[in-house]
Amino acid sequence: MNAPSAPPSEAERAVRIGALVPLTRPGWAEAGRHLLAGLELAVRDVNDGGGIAGRPLELVVRDTAADPHRAAATVDELARLGVAALAGEYHSVVARAVAARADALGLPFLCSSAVLDALTEQPTPWVARLAPAQSHGWRIYADFLLGAGHSRIVVAAEPSVYWASGFRILRDHLAPRGGTVIELDMSALAPTAVCDALVDHRATALLLLVGHPEPAVSIVRSVRRDRRLAEVMIGAPAGQPEFTRWATLLGDEGAAVPFLRYLPECLGPLGARVEAVLRERLAEAPSFVAFEGYDTVVVLADVLRSHGGGRARTAEPWPCVAVEGTRGRIRFSRPPGISVRQWAWPPVQVVDRDPANPDRFRILHTG
Repeated sequence: MNAPSAPPSEAERAVRIGALVPLTRPGWAEAGRHLLAGLELAVRDVNDGGGIAGRPLELVVRDTAADPHRAAATVDELARLGVAALAGEYHSVVARAVAARADALGLPFLCSSAVLDALTEQPTPWVARLAPAQSHGWRIYADFLLGAGHSRIVVAAEPSVYWASGFRILRDHLAPRGGTVIELDMSALAPTAVCDALVDHRATALLLLVGHPEPAVSIVRSVRRDRRLAEVMIGAPAGQPEFTRWATLLGDEGAAVPFLRYLPECLGPLGARVEAVLRERLAEAPSFVAFEGYDTVVVLADVLRSHGGGRARTAEPWPCVAVEGTRGRIRFSRPPGISVRQWAWPPVQVVDRDPANPDRFRILHTG
């Protein structure tokens, strides 16, 4: 009979990070796939560099499917499994549920990609965020609209905390500067009715604060094919046109739809290397969400190394983080009105797909 194997040594035990990503509908699965690709690549790179104090880093991946209740329960499961920290999430309402539960359990959570300002109800030392707060990015988008000559703007919005917050940011930033923002409730309107509303309000821009692919795709098709609206700009600040499926579904009609993305104008050496590897892994150009995933692990690895992979005091080092990510030097602070430690700020661009080549992006504005 073989002797029982010895338990793994301290150096052999993996340091585990719980990764929360939307991988199935109704979650934005394409965003989740890019986020996970970035997380996984960074874990590989950390382990190739010696891991966490000689211990390998390991992801424990869970699909949130854009369900906040499911995500909160998953946080409890991951805590029982002994993860040292939580990472990820794309949908703001889900990230908010994760942040609340992580705060209650004293489990560090680095939010990769959700932007809702009020990620937690009260300030907490346990939660930090890489993505810019919605109020920061969407004000930059509002400045782009004004600079492009748009002061009468219609917003097609679905009911949601995230969309409602975006509408308020746009309205409150544009109104003192002479802008008019009119909201259409898409729970009560068909996509074709948006066209008549644009004519009635003499709007020069339509912003999509709605889900993708529907009703976003149907609205774009209706507006693009209405000859009365040939001069109306369509915008999507939340970033729906970033992903390949947008171009696949809409083709040329999906070009010239400005959106927000969080990349610098030129990637440095780390970003360029990561971009090349992610492009091969994804078999397409990586979105900014993939870079957010990679940077999440870069930060957590730095935090975990300072404590040998332990969880007990991991929340304390957020203010001391100073690491090079794919998009610049990452440090955390607590900007006014933001309840979590925040990278202030990642680079912000307004871009669109080039009508001459919808696979290529044009930078229209930076902030």
